[in-house]
Amino acid sequence: MIAIVEAARAGLLQQKHLPKNLVAGIIVGIIALPLAMAFAIASGAKPEQGLYTAIVAGLMTSLFGGSRTQISGPTGAFIVILAGITAQYGIVGLQVATLMAGCMLVAMGLARMGGVIKYIPDPVIIGFTTGIGVIIWIGQWKDFFGLTLSGSATHFHEKLWQLLTALPQLHLATTGLALLSLVLLILTPRVTKRVPAPLVAMVTATVLQSIFHFDGVATIGSAFGGIPQTLPSFSVPAFTVSDALHLIGPAFTIALLGAIESLLSAVVADGMAGTRHNSNQELIGQGIANIVSPLFGGFAATGAIARTAANIRNGGNSPVAGIIHTVTLLAIILALAPLAAYIPLCSLAAILFVIAYNMSEVRHFLRMARTAPSPDVGVMLVTFALTVFSDLVIAVNVGVILASLLFMRRMADAVRIENDNESFKAATAHEDFDLPAGTMIYDIEGPFFFAAAEKLERVLESVQAHADTLILRMRRVPFIDATGIETLAEIADDCRQFDTRLVICGLRSNVQRKIERAGLANRLGKHAFYPSVTDFMRAEHGAKQTA
Repeated sequence: MIAIVEAARAGLLQQKHLPKNLVAGIIVGIIALPLAMAFAIASGAKPEQGLYTAIVAGLMTSLFGGSRTQISGPTGAFIVILAGITAQYGIVGLQVATLMAGCMLVAMGLARMGGVIKYIPDPVIIGFTTGIGVIIWIGQWKDFFGLTLSGSATHFHEKLWQLLTALPQLHLATTGLALLSLVLLILTPRVTKRVPAPLVAMVTATVLQSIFHFDGVATIGSAFGGIPQTLPSFSVPAFTVSDALHLIGPAFTIALLGAIESLLSAVVADGMAGTRHNSNQELIGQGIANIVSPLFGGFAATGAIARTAANIRNGGNSPVAGIIHTVTLLAIILALAPLAAYIPLCSLAAILFVIAYNMSEVRHFLRMARTAPSPDVGVMLVTFALTVFSDLVIAVNVGVILASLLFMRRMADAVRIENDNESFKAATAHEDFDLPAGTMIYDIEGPFFFAAAEKLERVLESVQAHADTLILRMRRVPFIDATGIETLAEIADDCRQFDTRLVICGLRSNVQRKIERAGLANRLGKHAFYPSVTDFMRAEHGAKQTA
């Protein structure tokens, strides 16, 4: 269900709800102003392109998304990916990759993959978000300290060493404005939560720079020539089929991270507002946003957790707030764009310092490192290291694979295969039959899948040759896969070779259907299956009495 349609059905588009959505939208628009420019510059784009992204993507997500309160735009998580794409393929390449990623997101939504993204485990998410935070923080040193770098470095450790060697030559005025901005970003929320701290820091630094004109302080005007006082115009990025083929990898990266962050943001919004988003529709909405954004000069966007939270805290309860947020940004561009030329880049770098710290979740990272099981800590650290020193997609893929292998090992360890003879004798002491000599009962508890199959074979290896009857009690087996069925077939063959009777008891209906579909039931015969071990024993006792 499209969120705006759902909001209309719930009566949230009525006039009585307009004032609080209007206020929330204006506040979020003001918050988005410095963030959009900071994220754009850090991603290798122009500051106005960040504003265009927030306007266009924010509008499209509000109209077509699956969350009532989601606010979309440029985000910090994208900086690392987008900066690399821009450096290699240029801004046009970034826009083409964004458009392709939008198509992928729409396809993911139509394929109902919204629920699949939720299964990425916490150690992987914390590992790559903390890694991204570290990269963003280090990446802003140049503008924060006003450093002049010689040459270009490709790898993280090379960039870090280059920055460390240049640090003694920091620019005092630039560093002073940056530190002042950082202090304001930290202290403002403690004084008041009504005025956005990023706006206070940016305006203060801008006013000081416009009055004193500090020499050597880089501004949006000196670096980019200011921000045009015009609306975004429609333009299709020029690209060839060859360009598109080269950009499939980067586009998939944008789509993957966009899906993860958007759905995480939507989950946070649900928890704060008591709503329930449609994950598949949210992917479609984010996909449309990323298709339209580059057509109007923007680039990749996703759900922004901080802006979405601010929207809800200020009373936003429908997509109207997201639409007002885009109108607010449009009004600011048309009215105040010339003043943006005085904004120091160091104040935007200070904003990104705080963003990097918040998104890195250092406390959560350290707490998980101290308290989580060692294998989970290993997955988190590997994901973190690969994010910082290699590539985000590789980090996420490796992290998910390691987490999956770890989960399978834990599931296999949880499978219990025990001899049940004594407990069965005790439970059936009142019955008029005894457990015959040469009969072995084994109770299987847990999923019978490929990782547990070898365990069962190992336990029963010597039993089959010495037992007259082998009973497998499978009442606590919730499911069985192809390897489990094949293992049962091999056990049946071994029992036939040693002239041991195989009996399977207590199958659940779903497990029994799979065994029958595989043809194993026909091979064993109908007398090999019983509802319970007691039923089998009673049938055997009755047969003996009849004989």
